[in-house]
Amino acid sequence: MGYHNGETIKFSTPGINPYFLSEQEITKLISKNESLLQYAEEVKEIYFFGAGCSSPDKHEVVSNGLSAVFGNAFISVDHDLLGSVYATCGNAEGLNCILGTGSNICYFDGKKIHDGHHGLGYVLGDEGSGTFFGKKVLLSYLYNKMPTNLAAEFKTTFPADKEQIITNVYQKPFPNIYLAGFSRFMANHKDHPFIQDILRTGFQEFVDTNVKDYPKHKNVPCHFVGSIAYYYQETLISVLLENGIEPGKILQKPIEELFNFILNKEGIVQQAS
Repeated sequence: MGYHNGETIKFSTPGINPYFLSEQEITKLISKNESLLQYAEEVKEIYFFGAGCSSPDKHEVVSNGLSAVFGNAFISVDHDLLGSVYATCGNAEGLNCILGTGSNICYFDGKKIHDGHHGLGYVLGDEGSGTFFGKKVLLSYLYNKMPTNLAAEFKTTFPADKEQIITNVYQKPFPNIYLAGFSRFMANHKDHPFIQDILRTGFQEFVDTNVKDYPKHKNVPCHFVGSIAYYYQETLISVLLENGIEPGKILQKPIEELFNFILNKEGIVQQAS
């Protein structure tokens, strides 16, 4: 999103993660968006929040990639957790969770983030994420544990056989995204007892492993960002309440709230008015 001559303008690009993209690839990806390029020379400030941007060297990869397109802009690069904190907590204390393709959590005291030892990625962690649920659904099908009626529909929706699945998981890039794709099957069957059990078990594992790790988890609101949290929020909220945790904001995408926070933080709204 952008602010130009008193108006909000919106653009969309594929995701940028410096663990998977080089500076040149980031530049090339951004340059494909012709509607965005027409404003490139006019852009004065860029605030980028993304996965994989927690270390200085990764900051530099993204910053350099963007600078090649937006040569006149000040560029700020931060971790996606900070972006979601601004969108959910604002300036207030709270827990902030990401439940999308992957999962993560942090505690925000109203001024700064206190990282835990989470966000370990899809191999070691990502409890309650799209990758986590996609793997659970896929395994239930491959192990013949899925109810017959669901299995028949799953086979129609995802016709790949065992060998193709193994190839995609172990030999092709981005296996986490591939596995997360299977979680979409839950959307049309989220009230089915079998799917409900997978959802509740997964969310409970996220709570036990991540949320309960913070001593103040019952004293502050617990906010969520991401498609998994958003589309299955009814079950998520139920699990939170059962554990004595106060549900906070649940946003599919934090861009609108984050954009408004940045405008207010930088005083841009006041200047424009």
